[in-house]
Amino acid sequence: MEKTLNLLYLGKCDYEQALEIQFQLLKKRQEGKISDTLILVEHPAVITLGKSASAENVVAPEKELARQGIQRFETNRGGDVTYHGEGQIVGYPIIHLIENQIKVRGFVEKLEKVFVNILKDFDLKATGSGKDIGVWIGNEKITAIGLAVKKGVTMHGFAFNVNTNLDHFQFIIPCGIRDKGVTTLEKLLGETQDFNQMNQRVAEEFVRVYEYEKVQNITLEELNL
Repeated sequence: MEKTLNLLYLGKCDYEQALEIQFQLLKKRQEGKISDTLILVEHPAVITLGKSASAENVVAPEKELARQGIQRFETNRGGDVTYHGEGQIVGYPIIHLIENQIKVRGFVEKLEKVFVNILKDFDLKATGSGKDIGVWIGNEKITAIGLAVKKGVTMHGFAFNVNTNLDHFQFIIPCGIRDKGVTTLEKLLGETQDFNQMNQRVAEEFVRVYEYEKVQNITLEELNL
């Protein structure tokens, strides 16, 4: 049987709506009703707090966040505080770890490798798998990673800064790390990147690193969502 990955492109979608879609797909994957699935999405501006988040790492007052149109949402992923916004590729892998015979640490290392490989396309040397999870260019994070695992299936995932507004990161201490920064592909290369093309590149490299043999694009309608 071919190792199959479903690709679900949501386009721009509110965080809360995408989270509900994740929960529904998580249940279907746990029950064996669907194959492994990668959701790719772009969120309107939102700050999310993981299970180990400190409220002190959101440094902007609620009124300022509201004025900027930035939502705040507590969620069940691992990790601390992060930001999602336009120009950022967010991915939610709904992957059965047991069926893929991979442990959480190995899964994270592969996820980091996806972006290390992509950044090599631009002659950028990135690193992962260090003390601070994620993908880094020097002391600046370009891809944040935060997962949850439920009955052997992953949810939540990664946020890759392509053309993201870096000014919005001043409202938080990203992942609770005070002595390091955040960067984007746009900043590093000095020009806005083709967002659709980068989505395709992320999907392509995810398929390659996790060794899927068959890929199929699916819709919410086909998933009965």
